[in-house]
Amino acid sequence: MNRIVSKEHFSANVVKLEVEAPLIARSRKAGHFVIVKVGEKGERIPLTIAGADTTKGTITLVIQAVGGSSKKICELNAGDYITDLVGPLGQATHIEKVGTVVCAGGGVGVAPLLPIVEAFHKAGNRVIVVLAARTKDLVILEEQMRANSDEVIVMTDDGSYGTKGLVTNGVESVINREKVDLCVTIGPAVMMKFVSALTKKYEIPTVASLNTIMVDGTGMCGACRITVGGKTKFVCVDGPEFDGHQVNFDEMLKRMGAFKNIEREEMHKLESECEATKEIDENSRNAAWRQELRKSMKPKERTAIPRVEMNELDPEYRSHSRKEEVNQGLTAEQAVTEAKRCLDCANPGCTEGCPVGIDIPRFIKNIERGEFLEAAKTLKETSALPAVCGRVCPQEKQCESKCIHLKMNEKPVAIGYLERFAADYERESGQISVPVIADKNGIKIAVIGSGPAGLAFAGDMAKFGYDVTVFEALHEIGGVLKYGIPEFRLPNKIVDVEIDNLVKMGVNFIKDCIVGKTISVEDLKAEGFKGIFVASGAGLPNFMNIPGENSINIMSSNEYLTRVNLMDAASEESDTPVAFGKNVAVIGGGNTAMDSVRTAKRLGAERAMIIYRRSEEEMPARIEEVKHAKEEGVEFLTLHNPIEYIADEQGCVKQVVLQKMELGEPDASGRRSPVPIPGATETIDIDLAIVSVGVSPNPIVPSSIKGLELGRKGTIAVNDNMESSIPMIYAGGDIVRGGATVILAMGDGRKAAAAMNEQLKANAGN
Repeated sequence: MNRIVSKEHFSANVVKLEVEAPLIARSRKAGHFVIVKVGEKGERIPLTIAGADTTKGTITLVIQAVGGSSKKICELNAGDYITDLVGPLGQATHIEKVGTVVCAGGGVGVAPLLPIVEAFHKAGNRVIVVLAARTKDLVILEEQMRANSDEVIVMTDDGSYGTKGLVTNGVESVINREKVDLCVTIGPAVMMKFVSALTKKYEIPTVASLNTIMVDGTGMCGACRITVGGKTKFVCVDGPEFDGHQVNFDEMLKRMGAFKNIEREEMHKLESECEATKEIDENSRNAAWRQELRKSMKPKERTAIPRVEMNELDPEYRSHSRKEEVNQGLTAEQAVTEAKRCLDCANPGCTEGCPVGIDIPRFIKNIERGEFLEAAKTLKETSALPAVCGRVCPQEKQCESKCIHLKMNEKPVAIGYLERFAADYERESGQISVPVIADKNGIKIAVIGSGPAGLAFAGDMAKFGYDVTVFEALHEIGGVLKYGIPEFRLPNKIVDVEIDNLVKMGVNFIKDCIVGKTISVEDLKAEGFKGIFVASGAGLPNFMNIPGENSINIMSSNEYLTRVNLMDAASEESDTPVAFGKNVAVIGGGNTAMDSVRTAKRLGAERAMIIYRRSEEEMPARIEEVKHAKEEGVEFLTLHNPIEYIADEQGCVKQVVLQKMELGEPDASGRRSPVPIPGATETIDIDLAIVSVGVSPNPIVPSSIKGLELGRKGTIAVNDNMESSIPMIYAGGDIVRGGATVILAMGDGRKAAAAMNEQLKANAGN
């Protein structure tokens, strides 16, 4: 779906695309339009359907590059995919036998005029077509118009072809020689205005197909509203065709000019980029090596390659191994084969789906050609933690969810596996690269917290040339990467290598320092720090506040995982104790719950259970984590919710009472809300319960900063640039979101770094 079958240039700025869209082709009628979007961040723009082939299942679109969005569409080639294509939309042209119909088209408006000409001609009308263009080279579809009409009149502004003059001159010449029963006009708004004014003088009914600005296209947004006969109409649902004599064209022209300055700037930017890249950069998609790779295999050959399967430890073995990583990585041969599946899209959705903006096609294509170290360097341009992200990021919900393979009902490229491979290859080679660092500027920047948000921010600010110091409250650097994620998912040695790389970039780390307690933000300012990024992470764990919840051996997942992961409590050499349960209940359905229950299994639990109040389909945990848990013998008690814990005489938990649930109506998040089934309860024996139902932001830092504006549930309120209410104090990750994945937290850090850098440069210029 949405694949471009063919492309034809009508002129330098006008192209015709034939696009696979069988459903639209089948239901479209003359006058209908579609909404097109290129790229996940692209603009929604309306394009009238110029034709359709129900046998081939294609529609024809004609586009003129007049702004940044239309230019992006025009740059697509056969084999590329349009990200989003929806339709048919609008009202079809009313076709009947009326007598003589004059169809006046200008510019790319000639294309959507063609099916209307065909329809009126088939209905038995005499159809006269007036085509208008600035010059001969811009006249389009003349042959097709002649084949489906009684006469074609061509008007050019410069007289280079046909008759010199405007479209109105051609229309009036017909009116002066014979009776005209209807006029249909499509083209630039100003052209339709003057055609309608002309036909009104002669009292000839006129239909104008309007091309207003749209966002939604289905009647939701109101951007396309116009005034027709003194009443507000919406082009997307009431049109696009209206009585040309009733349309307030002057108002329409003003509204269409709302974004002209922005469009002009965008086109200038694109043209500048084009000039700058005349000498092809080796990193660009048009580099010779990338072009050669694309030519080496046909797209069908690439899509025919099955997705690679990750090598894993045996479930029975690994369920007793606390520190051996489950996923074993890809071999070089596997990685190259998987990299060949990537189509190297012109508008890669995967990159737009990545919160840190990795150039995903470039790093994958480097793997395909065997340049594994170059692939790792590409990752490090934007990601401070590629080996970490390749292991724990929910790629299936981010980059991989945008892969073009999904539109073809195929599995996405295994981007996460390839990211891990490249990072691991570099580490194991001993040739670890350090990103390019700008000259030191002597400006001191403080980072509070060494989790993923703080590390990503620190890495980018170091690249910019700042003197960066990270303050960590715990005795280990890494935050949640160390205390929250078990080693069977993310070995500590992997995190340590990533941190060492930041040290090589010049980042300073101070442990055992609690900002807000040990030192204050005011102390940091007094020491000359010009910017502060707060990434203090998650804090207070949430509990359910049910009877018996404070019994012994009921703990939060934060406590349980910190004891095991950070303090190595399960080791005989460790002084830190931990409860070893035989019947362990973990409450929750997220990744942290999966980490907790799989850890319990490794610590000897005979029965390890996930208790979750919704169904498995609503679980927020990664699909891979659920799969691994099941393989390791974890039980899933879905649609169950604890309502009471029962303790023994010593106060230790011995049972949990579960309320059976069913799914009701969707809640605000779109997930169906669980509803108790009256009288349906179940009591099961347990000796350890781990509550994993979310956390609240760490309150220490926010409460210590006077005048800091807080958001919902104690989060730090920030603007779009991640800046707080206090100038030069930025924040990101859990302290802003309340809960965030590793990659989303890193995205916050990168966004904050870019914004702070710009702000500091602006301040320096004042």
